[in-house]
Amino acid sequence: MLKKLLLITIALLAFAGNSVLCRYALKGDVIDASSFTAIRLISGAVFLIGLVACKNSFNVNWKGGSWLSAFWLFLYAAAFSFAYITLKTGIGALILFGAVQVTMILVGLFGGKQLQLMEWFGLILAFSGLAYLLIPSSTSPSLIGCLLMAISGVAWGFYTLAGKGSVNPLVDTANNFLKTMPFVLLLVAIFINFYDIKMTSDGVMLAIVSGAITSGLGYAIWYSVLDTISITQAAVIQLTVPIIAAFGGVTFSSEAITMQLVVSSLLVLGGVFIVVAAKKNKT
Repeated sequence: MLKKLLLITIALLAFAGNSVLCRYALKGDVIDASSFTAIRLISGAVFLIGLVACKNSFNVNWKGGSWLSAFWLFLYAAAFSFAYITLKTGIGALILFGAVQVTMILVGLFGGKQLQLMEWFGLILAFSGLAYLLIPSSTSPSLIGCLLMAISGVAWGFYTLAGKGSVNPLVDTANNFLKTMPFVLLLVAIFINFYDIKMTSDGVMLAIVSGAITSGLGYAIWYSVLDTISITQAAVIQLTVPIIAAFGGVTFSSEAITMQLVVSSLLVLGGVFIVVAAKKNKT
């Protein structure tokens, strides 16, 4: 039990760490968003392929994953990086998390699943929290940044749904990372020709840590505990990620926690919690 709790804690810290590392790098102007995305995905692929090889006596199954999943993974990572050019750490994590959960709920709804009254209430509450975050004020975040992070969340939601039937999630994830390489090359080619590329040793190191440790290792640890907890527990546990990320932003990027963020967080996370709790009661 103690080991499982430790692994879950490490995984959640890793998820929040992605937001902290990306925002810290882009706010510090030590690397551009396209380079951060490319290095993150490349280092994640190298780490995960190496991990799979070590676990299987260097016998790697190269047929796992899918091109569609790889596209969703790439879109998530790219939009995530560009969003954090303007968004603060906690705000970005909140929008990302909210968009992921709302996407998965809506996909289920359009797939024919019926929502109870409490589930509708929770969904509307979560939407109202995101809307409140976007109300123009002196502390309201960039609209472009919010849109990009929402796209990132939608992409991650579809990526998660695409991998639900995976027999070997670790192998599939490693191959999905590997299959993002053509998209990465296209992104780099576009930015080399039309935009300024900036890379410093600090920026490269932050991107590698984000790709290999907080993405690759974090996902591997999370997958190792998913079989031991229910989907409901997994959803509720992840409610802590935006909160951890917000405090990470305060600690490492000197960001202030505004009342607008606090109220919005309570509405979004509370709404998602109501939906999850209502689902559990229904089942």
